[in-house]
Amino acid sequence: MDVFDILDRLVAFPSVAGKPNGDIAGWIEAYLAEHGTQVTVLPGPEGDRSNLFATIGPADVPGYILSGHMDVVPAGEPQWSSAPFALRREGARLYGRGTTDMKGFLAAALAAVPALTGLGLARPIHLAFSYDEEVGCRGVPHLIARLAELCAKPLGVIVGEPSGMRAVRGHKGKAAARVTINGRSGHSSRPDLGLNAIHAMAGALSTAVSEAQRLANGPFDPAFEPPYSSLQAGVVAGGQSVNIIPDTCTLDLEARAIPGVDPASLLAPVRVRAEDLAAQGFRVEWTPMSAYPALSLPQDAALAGLLRELTGEVPLAAVSYGTEAGLYQAAGVDAIICGPGDIDRAHKPDEYILTSELAACQRLIEALGAHCAA
Repeated sequence: MDVFDILDRLVAFPSVAGKPNGDIAGWIEAYLAEHGTQVTVLPGPEGDRSNLFATIGPADVPGYILSGHMDVVPAGEPQWSSAPFALRREGARLYGRGTTDMKGFLAAALAAVPALTGLGLARPIHLAFSYDEEVGCRGVPHLIARLAELCAKPLGVIVGEPSGMRAVRGHKGKAAARVTINGRSGHSSRPDLGLNAIHAMAGALSTAVSEAQRLANGPFDPAFEPPYSSLQAGVVAGGQSVNIIPDTCTLDLEARAIPGVDPASLLAPVRVRAEDLAAQGFRVEWTPMSAYPALSLPQDAALAGLLRELTGEVPLAAVSYGTEAGLYQAAGVDAIICGPGDIDRAHKPDEYILTSELAACQRLIEALGAHCAA
């Protein structure tokens, strides 16, 4: 199978984040087994989805991890020109959900396996394929927790998120949470007998707005756009009818933090403001939704130098989106981003990747193999 055949098979699996992934994980496991690759299936605590870890070469020697996620975002938008889970080729474009984010990288890595196995690698190349990245990097921490039993400490991790095949050294960290305020319902003509959850949420929302404005004043990191940490309220929901006192209101928040700033700490003032409402009779719940740290790989890191050698380009300082790379770095393993496609095509109808991008990614991986065989 070539890279296009493999991508066709991967796209056909509707592996939406938060859903069971046994079908796609099982197919990848079987493909790798056919090529004599050592594969470990790592079930997550959910019980219906798994990470995969495969090794080509000696596992007890430090090598490199190629990291990607098997899940995709939903594809329910009506603007799709064709079935989103069926690969459609139109000239140099390959359309389908996940082609860019990030089954294209998975396909290139899998297509390179026969060449890698034939090189007699002195240093291993590992494949680390995760689940539920799109809902807050929920799967990969379970894989990272078991790295020490799977392989020698890696020299570095290449996370294949779409970057136009330009290596990237940094991204912001993120934390998201939901605030739920429970009050007391009643007829709107007797507000004195109820507890209006929407009114109560106004204070927490006001704090979120104030904190967002404060963060725009710094600290700054010029590698990012914008160059400061940010906070936003993304979803507010509550109420049934204009003449019913709303007894529940929810607020979904996210913070994105520059390196050196804990993203969860940026949400703390909102949490304090919300939990103060308990003194007025409200019941307040704070539910973390996702969190991952920032990535900040030094310019002179050996991994950055290797990617410069392999791509022929100086790695970019940073991108605006987040990845699993920060979690690997937090675990003590250098990480960098480099993968096919353009992030601007992701999470949209008619997502696509170029045939040239897939070929370039496969060449990069095979060049990494040659480096590990030397």
